[in-house]
Amino acid sequence: MKNFSPKPWFMPQAVIVIGTYDADGTPNAMNAAWAGTWDNNKIMISLGSHQTTANLAACPEFTVAFATAETATAADYVGLVSGKKEKNKVAKTGWTVQRASMVNAPVFADFPMTMECRVVKKIDESDTGCYLVAEIVNIVVDEKYLAHDGKPDLEQMHLITFDPVHLGYLEIGKRVGNAFADGKTLS
Repeated sequence: MKNFSPKPWFMPQAVIVIGTYDADGTPNAMNAAWAGTWDNNKIMISLGSHQTTANLAACPEFTVAFATAETATAADYVGLVSGKKEKNKVAKTGWTVQRASMVNAPVFADFPMTMECRVVKKIDESDTGCYLVAEIVNIVVDEKYLAHDGKPDLEQMHLITFDPVHLGYLEIGKRVGNAFADGKTLS
């Protein structure tokens, strides 16, 4: 075993695209990877100081889309380019923008699954960012990504994860087991 100094190598890290509206109604998007579940109906995002942060201060509603192999290049772009400097960065992605049904935020129809969210609280807010806790108020899934049981089929989505070690994106693969079941064989 080799030792490494502490680094944020928590894996896997979902690649999410946060959608908000600027003050003038222009859709904005940013790439984030430091996020996760808070409880059954909430998520948490570690958010720096971005145009998205300013947008959320004005309107605490947003969307979270899960990046895929097909959307990886444009998802990377919205993480590289600041909405403070490039007002039309979403237009440059070529994404189809729709208004969310339950929150005042854009849905990018090119992604298979999007959560519509509302900020519940901000933790440790400072000039450099905060931890954002948000309630999930709706989940939108493109019907072509539904399994035979009518629920989202994650294997079909080609979701990606951020590789913080080698700074890349990896496609999430196939099912390898059954949660809350396979471990019973060791009882």
